[in-house]
Amino acid sequence: MRAVIVEAKGSEAQVREVAEDELLTGVGQGGTVELDVLYSSYNYKDGMAINGGGRGILQSFPIIPGIDIVGTVTASEDSKWSAGDTVVLNGDGAGESLNGGFATRARVRPDALVKLPEALSPERAAAIGTAGFTAMISVLHLADAGVAPESGDVLVTGAAGGVGSVAVSLLAGRGYRVVASTGRVEEEGDYLRGLGAAELLDRHELSDELGKPLQSERWAGAIDVAGGTTLANILAQTQYGGIVSACGLAQGMDLPTTVTPFILRGVTLTGANSVQAPRSLRERAWAALAEELDLEQLDAMTSTIGLAETIPYAEQILAGRTRGRTIVDVNA
Repeated sequence: MRAVIVEAKGSEAQVREVAEDELLTGVGQGGTVELDVLYSSYNYKDGMAINGGGRGILQSFPIIPGIDIVGTVTASEDSKWSAGDTVVLNGDGAGESLNGGFATRARVRPDALVKLPEALSPERAAAIGTAGFTAMISVLHLADAGVAPESGDVLVTGAAGGVGSVAVSLLAGRGYRVVASTGRVEEEGDYLRGLGAAELLDRHELSDELGKPLQSERWAGAIDVAGGTTLANILAQTQYGGIVSACGLAQGMDLPTTVTPFILRGVTLTGANSVQAPRSLRERAWAALAEELDLEQLDAMTSTIGLAETIPYAEQILAGRTRGRTIVDVNA
């Protein structure tokens, strides 16, 4: 098998041929499923894992990065899956504590898998990946909490990135008025409007300076990939009863806010955790993605790289120089 390997903390990733038994280690109790990997995809976490030997993401060594896997079952110790099934896996420790999808073979937990929806090809499922899966979880959070299109504007930060692009498309498709925040307004304006954004907002208005604990009410809901000052300002600007789904830390892990938005405006802050999502949520989110996501928009926001290109690509995604979604064709 061929794989991207990070041998030890701080070591540089490399692409090489390895014996299957060398790295296809067990994944815990409950049986395993073995896969021929068709595609993975590239997420911010993958860039963090590869650039600098882990950057806090990798939890064991040696390890294969890649938090997404789309593959064909070759053997299963669990009766739910049979040889020939095409399946999708997002998170569940893959590419962090367990070997992930940047390889031609994988061994995974059966309960982490979702059957590939009939409406999606393996390539499109990989294009959606953890980023799209996370975006869908966040959209469901907003809708389940009662944020409707008539409730008011919904903000998406990091809108030109993977999570943001899919979130803008999904929200616009549901009829929300979407405000897309990006640091590349001029460069990405046409792209984001094409996905359905009604208005663009320069990210510096949210990220550069911490405002008052309560600010003018602007957002019925928000999906935030930044954290830090950005998230604090979003909370201060969220209208009464609004909800913010936090799903990233591109600006930072800190949250310099107060309890004021929660006490005086009843704002809810929730998190979209794709790694430990239960199977019921995985199946619900993927069913919604297959039904709702505009596949032509998905294709337009997607590019493809080969396994060897995953290493230099890390610098690009961490610097915010990527757009939309990137498939990793592990067999290229």
